[in-house]
Amino acid sequence: MAQTVRPAGSRPAPSRIANARPATGSLFATDGRPHPLQEALMVVTGVLGVLAFVTAMFHNLHLISSWAGLIGILTGLYGQFISRTTWERFALIMGLGASAVGFYLGMAHGGLFGGVVT
Repeated sequence: MAQTVRPAGSRPAPSRIANARPATGSLFATDGRPHPLQEALMVVTGVLGVLAFVTAMFHNLHLISSWAGLIGILTGLYGQFISRTTWERFALIMGLGASAVGFYLGMAHGGLFGGVVT
């Protein structure tokens, strides 16, 4: 956490930290490497979260909101498990929150199988 508050031009002493990089001063700093799987999970979690959140506002769309929320929660949790940067974790938490709200409202309106299985 100390790296995020250090001025951008300062470098730690080489004897203390091996392979030290200069601090960027940003919380959303990336490590400069591509992470295609993590980025795909971020997008999928975000899309499912928005879908679950929006469809949860309509009582008759509870099947879509509950299933999209459940799948969004699962993909977001796996993405959190393998994430590498703060930006990935931030975006995944936003998608997870939207998925969870959509899932819980979908469950309150009828659930995963409400009206389909009797």
